Amino acid sequence: MAEEFTAQLSLRDGRWRLYVVLLNTTERWPDHPFGHAVPTFTERTDALSVLGFEPVPGAEWTWTEDSENPDDPASAVVLIAAVRVRSWAGAGA
Repeated sequence: MAEEFTAQLSLRDGRWRLYVVLLNTTERWPDHPFGHAVPTFTERTDALSVLGFEPVPGAEWTWTEDSENPDDPASAVVLIAAVRVRSWAGAGA
């Protein structure tokens, strides 16, 4: 069975970035930069493909919000999207 990971999409310095979280490793997390507009579902899926991943069948993107400064309720909100993914190597497994 293919190993599953979490891919996250977040806004940093005015630009969106998609990255795959590789826990318990010293490997660099695969990432893909986007522009200022929120990437569409298709753009996100295409970027995952370029990185060698695909959403796990049935997985859906979930959106959560965080705060830039948890101690300040007036601080800007940070949106983070996440989806479970697997590597292409496991796609046929």
